[in-house]
Amino acid sequence: MATASTPRQQTGNPQPLAVLPNRKKFVRLTLWPLVAATFFMVSGGTYGTEEIVHGAGYGRAILILLLTPLLWSLPTAFMIGELSSALPCEGGYYAWVRRAMGNFWGFQEAWLSLVASIFDMAIYPTLFVAYLTRMFPWFQQGNRGWWVALAVVIACAVLNIAGVKVVSLTSLWLFFALSAPFVAIVVLAPFKIGALANAVTKPTTSSVDILGGLLICMWNYMGWDNASTIATEVERPQRTYPRAMLVAVAIVVLSYVLPFAAMWMTGLTPTAWETGSWADIAGLLGGPLLRIGVVLGGIVSAFGMFNALVMSYSRLPLAMAQDGMLPGVFGKLQRKSRAPWVAIVALAIGWAMCLGLGFARLVTLDILLYGFSLMLEFMALAVLRFREPDLPRPFRVPGGLFGAIAIGIPPMLLLGFSIIRSEHEQVWNMSSFAFGMILIAAGFVAYAVNHLLKPSGWAAAGQKAEPAA
Repeated sequence: MATASTPRQQTGNPQPLAVLPNRKKFVRLTLWPLVAATFFMVSGGTYGTEEIVHGAGYGRAILILLLTPLLWSLPTAFMIGELSSALPCEGGYYAWVRRAMGNFWGFQEAWLSLVASIFDMAIYPTLFVAYLTRMFPWFQQGNRGWWVALAVVIACAVLNIAGVKVVSLTSLWLFFALSAPFVAIVVLAPFKIGALANAVTKPTTSSVDILGGLLICMWNYMGWDNASTIATEVERPQRTYPRAMLVAVAIVVLSYVLPFAAMWMTGLTPTAWETGSWADIAGLLGGPLLRIGVVLGGIVSAFGMFNALVMSYSRLPLAMAQDGMLPGVFGKLQRKSRAPWVAIVALAIGWAMCLGLGFARLVTLDILLYGFSLMLEFMALAVLRFREPDLPRPFRVPGGLFGAIAIGIPPMLLLGFSIIRSEHEQVWNMSSFAFGMILIAAGFVAYAVNHLLKPSGWAAAGQKAEPAA
């Protein structure tokens, strides 16, 4: 990573992991804890995918769930595999874009990611409350659900301040806990072929169509680059990252497709599905015990996703502070765990402020902003291939420079769907697209103000960046 004394006018070359001091005294993530953390950063299980079936029906929903990772997830996983193995730096994708295209675009990459996180991170406490109220309707009254969501934000912030080891081990055990109810669904469904064709379900309020279902599917398959920001805390990242990405893609696809394929056999109508309905549907299939298991799994899923993403997003302000792109206070580390506690607290406040927005609106804004940040990452992949052809790359996207360019085309085409959809969602009496463009433009203004206040960077002369791990 670049030291904090790097002048702002320079691009700066992030230090590779190998030269960071005192490596051995810190706990590092190995393959399976990284797979578990990536699983929660991206998916968190089958929860949150119900609206895809409602909008597209079983057959088309399963087709969307199979095709989307080929066009959206795998290209991203390959891109991350190459850049993480070549540049395992604190801040991940921010450091890649900054090295490839300079300080301005590196700042915009971090800005887009952090602003997108404000909307992305509000989704998971919303899902937490949605499943909790399936078991305890009492939390629907008044502002009780909002207070529960706020408690999730606070709890995950505390866990992350405790350190990366706590988060990774929590993710691994939560993965097994949330998977158990869906394993039961896949096993039980073949014994009830057609049995739920005439089942009476609660009326749904969902208005999601097939395009809305595609956007929700994209949201459920995005976030692979989030794992890159903790590269300095991963054991042998040049080898571990590519393997973890491919294993996690396979696990996520199976966790989505198999439960829906199983429920299709029962004959349950697609219109019975909406966000949070897995609990009631599991009750129809396996009785109250399975319903309780799915509700608890949904709570576990939402908590696990939020917990893992706090770990990821908090490393962006840390890396920017170490590069002199933000005030040094964001680089302060907790003495024992080495967690960036100031960044965690600051981001948690921002996430808590968006807890009242609806699920569909949050997803639309999240995909729009995330898509533009992802576009910069694919550009960085191609630019680094052109500018630094001799950079050691233990893992490479196949096809040479053409392959590095072509791999970014399918995700960008899918991004076009989110732009179309964002024109129909309203935020504060304007379309989500217009609101998103204002937020993107604000990144240019923020950089100009930041540069005007501190043309040579925020770090004091001669100050060394303190490694997070």
